[in-house]
Amino acid sequence: MLQRVFAWALFCAMAVALAGVFLYAPRERTMGDVQRIFYFHVSSAWVSFLAFFVVCVGSIGFLATRQPRWDHRAAASAELGVLFCSLVLITGPIWAKSSWDIWWTWDARLTTTLVLWLIYVAYLMLRSLVAEPVKRATLSAVVGIIGFVDVPIVYGAIRWWRTHHPAPVILGGEASGLEPRMRLVFFFCLAAFTLLYFFLLDRRLKLAHAQNELDELYRQAA
Repeated sequence: MLQRVFAWALFCAMAVALAGVFLYAPRERTMGDVQRIFYFHVSSAWVSFLAFFVVCVGSIGFLATRQPRWDHRAAASAELGVLFCSLVLITGPIWAKSSWDIWWTWDARLTTTLVLWLIYVAYLMLRSLVAEPVKRATLSAVVGIIGFVDVPIVYGAIRWWRTHHPAPVILGGEASGLEPRMRLVFFFCLAAFTLLYFFLLDRRLKLAHAQNELDELYRQAA
């Protein structure tokens, strides 16, 4: 019952977010309608950071306790982190083409984001290549913890180095402030995407649990 309520709440939140982006938020004066991709781009980036943070916590939890449930959470969150980071790397160049007239530049923020994506793609590849569960979880945990070091680097890149990327919107000072309606829609999108992440994480963990039960039945039958 709670899952159904959560699913409907998520559906309503995403519908309101879409309406806010395309119907309520004003048109940006300089970039025009293409600026609306900002709401999806930044929200995806936030969720990818959150997902990789959960990977880091799950990895530390596994190394500290050796309980598989921590490894399962880290693995599920890594898959979602890669998904949302992929959305960042797709929406970013679309926005950049309109704003900078180039699809990609080896700017500090873009480069560190690509490195972050590659680290966690490698994390998922490692999990698929190592068959022994404890060894797989241990090696993955080390990569998950080390990989998270890149998250604050991505976040701070536009503060520490001169980049093409727009100024930060969150904690970026008055120069990067948003028009009130834009700010409202932006924070609502952040909340909706966060709900989406937790919904997908819950679904993925249930799928992993079902897979583990199936594997156990196969072992018993053998």
